[in-house]
Amino acid sequence: MIDPFSLKDKLILITGASSGIGRQCAISCSEMGAKLVLVARNEKKLKEVLSELYGEGHIYFSQDITDYSEIKKIVEKTVEKLGKLDGFIHSAGIEITKPLKVMKPEDYEMIYSVNVISGFEFAKHVSKKKNSNDLASFIYISSVMSVTGNSGLTAYCSSKGALVAGVRALAIEYANRKIRFNCISPGYIKTEMMDNIKQKLSGSEINKLQGYFPLGLGDPRDIANSCIYLLSGASKWVTGTNLIVDGGYSAK
Repeated sequence: MIDPFSLKDKLILITGASSGIGRQCAISCSEMGAKLVLVARNEKKLKEVLSELYGEGHIYFSQDITDYSEIKKIVEKTVEKLGKLDGFIHSAGIEITKPLKVMKPEDYEMIYSVNVISGFEFAKHVSKKKNSNDLASFIYISSVMSVTGNSGLTAYCSSKGALVAGVRALAIEYANRKIRFNCISPGYIKTEMMDNIKQKLSGSEINKLQGYFPLGLGDPRDIANSCIYLLSGASKWVTGTNLIVDGGYSAK
């Protein structure tokens, strides 16, 4: 029986692969048979993730992805070593919590450079015919904050909303090659970044936060499983969407 969710023989590049959602996506995709290209700044953590992957032939690049000139080189080196890519997950992301009155232009520039611009720069190079196969799948890890809002998160919310809007345009632009672009918008996932946010909250605020999620707080594997679906043949007719995986947060 054919497994519609299998990623066997697929080559997937993941940004932000050294921790959190990106790390779990790498591990879960390798479990499903994919070969991985890991990209993040922290080489020590990348090596740790590499040691946790199933299968062989995985590679990594320790690189600051806001150095846009290096993105083309990463893609070219990947194709030279392993062949054309079949999928891409942009999991790299940062968060800034500041009220609007103290935000500076450089704050917006910093968060957009990681969350948005680098992800679309990767798409520009990966999507070239010489670098990717037809039917490739591109996934951007957005946030439920792309469709809701929260005080002090203007830069973060708007950057994640930009991803949701961007994949709609890209889905149309690349439909002739059957290349698909989608977002996944997680709710509160127990990662290092979210733990840092949690540390800024009081006990009563934490209890209030947890009460917003009818199914409880999420785990990185919940998002990784959604990525497997969107990377696999099971989702071949899904493009230009924003898959909200938030434990019921946005249903309330």
